[in-house]
Order: sequence, then C-alpha cells, then structure tokens
Amino acid sequence: MYDFAYEKPTALAAAVSALTTDDEAKALAGGQTFIPVLKQRLNKPTKVVDLSSLGLSGITVTPSTVTIGAMTTHGDVANSVDVQKAIPALANLASMIGDWQVRHRGTIGGSLANNDPSACYPSALLALGGTVTTDRRTIAADDYFQGMFTTALEPGEIITSVTFPVPERAAYQKFRNPASRYAMVGVFVAKFASGVRVAITGAAQGGVFRHAAFEAALSANFLVDAIAGITTPADDLNSDIHASAAYRAHLIGVMTKRAIAAA
Repeated sequence: MYDFAYEKPTALAAAVSALTTDDEAKALAGGQTFIPVLKQRLNKPTKVVDLSSLGLSGITVTPSTVTIGAMTTHGDVANSVDVQKAIPALANLASMIGDWQVRHRGTIGGSLANNDPSACYPSALLALGGTVTTDRRTIAADDYFQGMFTTALEPGEIITSVTFPVPERAAYQKFRNPASRYAMVGVFVAKFASGVRVAITGAAQGGVFRHAAFEAALSANFLVDAIAGITTPADDLNSDIHASAAYRAHLIGVMTKRAIAAA
C-alpha cells in the first residue's frame, strides 16, 4: 500500500466534508473491494475515510418496504428473519455472496457504490425497483446504474440506506464462478401487481440490465413457458476465460427459468 491519512468520523456531515474537501480521498465501507485495490497499489488515495462509525447499519421492514442501512453487512441481511419473511429472495441473494468472511465484512452500500458488473445486489435493486438514499437525495434504481463500475453518485456523495418494495413473488438464481463466487450470470425476477421486472447481472459489458423481452412475456403470463423461444443477443455480453458471450446468453435463459420456477 501507499501512505495515506486515515479518518474515522462519527457524524455523516464530517464524513462528507472529509471526502468533498479532498479530491483524492476515498470512502471505506466493508473494504472487500477497496482493501485489495490498495494492497495491489491500483489506487493511491491521499486519505481513507472509514464509514463504520456513522450508525448507518440496521434493517427496517414495513408491510410494503424493506429499508437497509448502507453499512449493514451481507451476513446481517441474509440472517435477518424480517428480510426472510418480507423478501426471501433478497435474503437468499445475500447468503450467496462470497464466503462467510466476505459476508460478515462486506456491506450493501459498498457493493452498490462500487457497482461491480458481477455483483449480486445491483440485480435485486433493479428488479425490485428500489431506491438509493444518500446524504443529499434519493435515486431510483432505473436512474442509478450507469455502466460498469459507474453510478449516478456524485463525488463525495455517501449512500445512507437502500429501500426495496415488497413484491408479490421474487427469486434470485446465480451461476457462480467456482473460485470467486461472483455471478457469471445472476437473474433476479420480481412480480408486482403492476407487472414483472427482470434484472441480469454478471453477463453484460455494461453491468446490470433489465431484460425487456422477458419482462413483457412474464407480465402477461408468469410461467416458465412464457419465455420459451425468447433468446438474448450475445453482442454486448462478456466473453472471457470463464464463459463465452454465447454461453452467457444461453445461461441467462436457463437461470431466468430457474428463477421463475423458484418464485
């Protein structure tokens, strides 16, 4: 690692000030991406601002929403009885992130701020039509994701909580990389009275995306057979040592069918 200053503010305003008064300062949430980046010297911040003492963890459930503090760990989401009852698919998704060490350090806010194209939470936020609340505004899921590792967050803006509407049914299915446990393809399907939303992670070069053709078919008929014959173009999908774009295109259909059946 390079040398850097370290701050651990206890108030949100102080954390925002530390980040906005120094263009090279970086926020530290759970550190599951940021610490390896520092160790590999891929980033050279002048200051690291630790967000762990801001009181941003916790889960609040109402009949229509689940709100999760940004510093809540994946393990806490997975083990929450309230989340398991309200949106079991969300708890199940959290239980599949990384291994138990990662789940007990990584945070939902850190994951969404980083927006890794293979991360799981972006698919849940997008499929459920959730919102991201920051120190200065609320951002709808459809406006939040703007490409690989890119979000609508402005410099120094801190996620404080994430809110998910409670669907009628939902499920998440993930084809994991056996080493990293990241999604080679992950599919989150959510059914609401107004229709069905389907979000795909791990597959596209631009990160998480909604599958419009699947959504239209499933909104008309929420059955596995409804998407039979619908294919996903491979043009903009990832191709790497783990899977070709064509293979990922096939997996999208397979994992979506599994998600429908699970829901």
